[in-house]
Amino acid sequence: MLRLALISIAALSAAGAAQAQDLKLSGDLTVVSDYRFRGYSLSDEQPAAQGGLTLTGSSGFYAGVWASTIDEYGADAAGKGATVEFDLSLGRAFSLGAYDVDVGLAAYTYPGGQDVNFVEIPVSVARTSGAWTWTLGGAYAPAQSNTGDQDNAYVYGSAALAPAAWPVSLDATLGWEDGAFADRKTDWSLGVSKNFGPVSLSARYVGTDAAGVDSTVVASLGVTF
Repeated sequence: MLRLALISIAALSAAGAAQAQDLKLSGDLTVVSDYRFRGYSLSDEQPAAQGGLTLTGSSGFYAGVWASTIDEYGADAAGKGATVEFDLSLGRAFSLGAYDVDVGLAAYTYPGGQDVNFVEIPVSVARTSGAWTWTLGGAYAPAQSNTGDQDNAYVYGSAALAPAAWPVSLDATLGWEDGAFADRKTDWSLGVSKNFGPVSLSARYVGTDAAGVDSTVVASLGVTF
């Protein structure tokens, strides 16, 4: 499936060479005080550098790459593991009436890590009403050798409030996960953010009820281009 994702991304890029006017390339660079993924810290509660690129077609198809520094993960027999997470994504975003739908395929890779790469299928449905944006989504990871032959399911709901007259925007997310990566755990995020053109500042209170994981405030500074 990872090879399929790479081939599909290459195919989209090749098609774009013939119709460059229909493609848009966007990206972002971010520094966070702690890389939290579904409540867990993947940077050992230390700062992390992140960035990504997304190629989007006029029909809604997209392909993306994203990377983040992480705490060493997936140590092999020599005691060395991955220190970077490198993700590949492929999908299509489209409108269905008043709803915005996104269906994709994501491959999470950890170069240098031992038997830790995996793929999952993310889906989300969002609706904007005035200053509010509501989203329901989830991600399903089929059973794979590196998930202990178990599948994994994650579902979430989020709300964002961004009135034009407000100097900041607010957001909240509540998620639930069960399977290979978690045992019926809940995670949450409450945030406030401020944009200065392409530059954004945010602070989020992130936590989970998973045993041994502390809640924290995650600060971030990012730029989009």
